[in-house]
Amino acid sequence: MSSSPERRLVILRHAKSDYPLGVSDHDRPLAGRGNREAPAAGRWLVENGFVPDYLLVSSALRTRSTCAWATSELGDEAPTPYIDDRLYEAGATEMLSIINETPDTVRTLMVIGHMPTVQDLSMRLASVESDEESVMEMATRYPTLGLTAFEINKPWAELDGRDAKLVSFVVPR
Repeated sequence: MSSSPERRLVILRHAKSDYPLGVSDHDRPLAGRGNREAPAAGRWLVENGFVPDYLLVSSALRTRSTCAWATSELGDEAPTPYIDDRLYEAGATEMLSIINETPDTVRTLMVIGHMPTVQDLSMRLASVESDEESVMEMATRYPTLGLTAFEINKPWAELDGRDAKLVSFVVPR
């Protein structure tokens, strides 16, 4: 892959959530720790040049809250998130299909979702050119606020598997 990728993809697992009694899984809020740590994801995006121009976010409260906290660090560069109900219970194949619908004008896409889908999709996309240490770390553990950053040299509609260079896996806290 060239040193200047056509596109970048960030896959982010939501921040630490709470488990209040009587609250449905979809409506679970972030825990205090999640609220405190989520802005670190936004700071990582800015510091590493992965500021998204398009956001796809699961409709669950914890993913929407993670998005709000993380994008608060982006200032005027923060795009309006697109909340997609399909991402809430999507498996890796469905999440990839949703990513394939991304407009060609988008250069950096961030998707905020859930386990195990974020890890499964990241494993599916990681090409042989990927950073081996990051792949091994991501494959071993994908904790809350786990963030995988990819470089892609093809249109979103053609992204399929083993065709995205994983350049970084971090847990910004």
